Amino acid sequence: MATEALVSFAVERLGDKLIQEAKFLKGVSRQADRLHRDLRAMECFLEEADKKQEEDSRVRNWVSDIREAVYNAEDIIDMFILNAQSLRRNFFLKCGFKKLINRYKVGKKIEALQLGLLDISNRREALGIKNIGEGRSRSAKNQMLQGLRRSSPHAEEHVVVGLEKEADELVNQLIGGDLRRRVISLVGMGGIGKTTLAKKVYNHRQVVECFPDCRAWAYKRYLIILDDVWSCRDWNCLAKVSSNDHDCLGNVFPDGGNGSRLLLTTRDKDVALHADARSTPQEMQLLFKQKSWNWFCGKAFLDHVDADRYPPDLVQLGREMVDKCNGLPLAIVVLGGFLSRDMSHTEWRKVHDNINAYLAKEGSQTGVMTVLNLSYIDLPSYLKPCFLHLSLFPEDYVISTRKLFLLWIAEGFVLSAEQADQQSMKVTAEVYLNELINRNLIQVVRMSVNARVVECRVHDLMRELAIGKAKEQNFFRIHDIEDPLSSSTSNSSLFSSKCRRQSIYSDMERYASVEHNTPYLRSLLFFNLGHEICRFSQLDFIGKCFKVLRVLDLEGVKVESLPSIVGTLIHLRYLGLRHTGLKLLPLSIGNLRSLQTLNVNNLKQVPNVIWKIQNMRYLYMEGQKYDIPLKIDTLENLQVLSGITFKQWIQNNSSKLTCLGKLKLEGRYELVEGVEFWKSIAKLRVLKSLYLKASEESSFPSLAMDSCLYLSKLDIKGHMQKLSESFQFPPNLSQLTLDSCRLDCDPMPILEKLPKLLTLRLRAE
Repeated sequence: MATEALVSFAVERLGDKLIQEAKFLKGVSRQADRLHRDLRAMECFLEEADKKQEEDSRVRNWVSDIREAVYNAEDIIDMFILNAQSLRRNFFLKCGFKKLINRYKVGKKIEALQLGLLDISNRREALGIKNIGEGRSRSAKNQMLQGLRRSSPHAEEHVVVGLEKEADELVNQLIGGDLRRRVISLVGMGGIGKTTLAKKVYNHRQVVECFPDCRAWAYKRYLIILDDVWSCRDWNCLAKVSSNDHDCLGNVFPDGGNGSRLLLTTRDKDVALHADARSTPQEMQLLFKQKSWNWFCGKAFLDHVDADRYPPDLVQLGREMVDKCNGLPLAIVVLGGFLSRDMSHTEWRKVHDNINAYLAKEGSQTGVMTVLNLSYIDLPSYLKPCFLHLSLFPEDYVISTRKLFLLWIAEGFVLSAEQADQQSMKVTAEVYLNELINRNLIQVVRMSVNARVVECRVHDLMRELAIGKAKEQNFFRIHDIEDPLSSSTSNSSLFSSKCRRQSIYSDMERYASVEHNTPYLRSLLFFNLGHEICRFSQLDFIGKCFKVLRVLDLEGVKVESLPSIVGTLIHLRYLGLRHTGLKLLPLSIGNLRSLQTLNVNNLKQVPNVIWKIQNMRYLYMEGQKYDIPLKIDTLENLQVLSGITFKQWIQNNSSKLTCLGKLKLEGRYELVEGVEFWKSIAKLRVLKSLYLKASEESSFPSLAMDSCLYLSKLDIKGHMQKLSESFQFPPNLSQLTLDSCRLDCDPMPILEKLPKLLTLRLRAE
């Protein structure tokens, strides 16, 4: 489960608070510090407990108790800080009786929590839970589940439609190419048909002829199938790889230079590359719509050629259910096999209306969700919360990776080696995402020109798996307009009071009218809310009901204005207001001292209070209408600044922005003096990316950028009077985009002289 990682993150955050909020915790700091030490001691046993809870309900309850204790500790400290801050603002109560009462109550709560932790600790030994390092073996149940996935190569699936092209490509790799011993890998998500394809190829006529002497499901030319290899460690064990030389496989799989082959199937691309870095893995794709329908017909109607002769009502229901499978072969085959037992409309309608439940239970240990769950179980603990978090997004939702990284950081899921090293956190988040992609838990939608993932999505069935896991742990709940529970007037029937995150798919008015009984909610995200404008009063409930929020994302919600009560959310780390139609922000926004990300666009003006938010790291504010002064040079932690105008920028001391790595400037360039402007840019010692966007009535002269020694990426959008000479460009420039520049002359004679340029994009209006 994700509990181990969630507890680790929470304990880490608690430790940070004890340091950062020392002035507010005066009077209870000793008790809070003791609580932190007790919780850290419990961490040592969670890895072993995580393995055992899949098969032992007592351990599952024990882990749940630890999770609740950590949640309670966070809640107690966060609420105490909130109350202490409130009392500091009130002059008459600053040294008053209420402060003493507040400390007394918190002290009692911490004492009660410590007694509970003592009881939890005493129960650990009775459950046989060992410390980290005392028990590293994979749980028996997980080994059994993975063992059930093994099968004989001779038991070939007869209903295999649409894999001919993939089989031919794989056969060519096995029988062709150079004579060195190669590892050919099939990579794909659980249930996508890797084993089925491997069986088909193993029994293929050309493969049998090429490897007549030695085919095994291991000194002659041989073909060996290694099915369902889960990790690099498993491969090393199978191949007895030397610890000093990963290309040395000893005598297990000898390379006689005679064209021997190993065919490996795995869910993890990293395993394939580890096994043979010189061979390109064959990545299996989900089935297209027509192929999916053919697979289904072959199972459900036992005749994939002439399905149209069956009742139209069953065909219609069948097509809708196949769409729900989203091209995953295992789901299609399981569903079709189940429906073939009863061809009545009543039975098909029942399955149609409860398809996820049927896919979860059908086939017991080999059911779809059971097979997919193996991928979740195999995840390292730090990736599990990230995977669960993805299911907060609606079905088939295309997710911006930039936004995803910032949400993960705000949630505390991304911890760098040194917590103070904030620069590396986005890099770490990207590593996490790529690992989930390589494990085939996330699908890539769009990549950038330099091969970085820009957009992604989650397969519907993977999302259903994550939602089920998240509900078990109070990780989050979804409020859906189509959910009959959503019409309930009592929120207690919808969400546990300890629910940490909510994702809202219903309209704002409906959600605002529901009774909210989740005072310790940490994240609130809104999606698909239509075009109704939210009145000022409709947002008041957020500040009143969810006082310890860390993440508030209103992106896409049409908001009339933002109430000043939002400024009381002192624990808020992420505030998403993009595409809301907001024109002004309240001055109270300057009170959000924990805020790391502010993402807003198309404001009339940004209030000149942003300088107060010392923890700000990512500031997006493109499209300002009025170019009024804006102080930002106090934000020494700022890493991304997007949307500041040229005039606003030059009024600040850029040398103080020592962490700024990405900068986007907009507006009228002629309002600033060119030499001074480029001097201010040259002071940014870690700046890697610069985007300059001139307004329609403005233009760029020849730009002297050679003093920007660290700049590697440059985007210029807007009319250029003249292209700079090659020696005027940054010396380390590797990516250049010229957009709507309306140049009079061919730029290539100049651009071809840039020594380190790798990527050039030229765009017209």
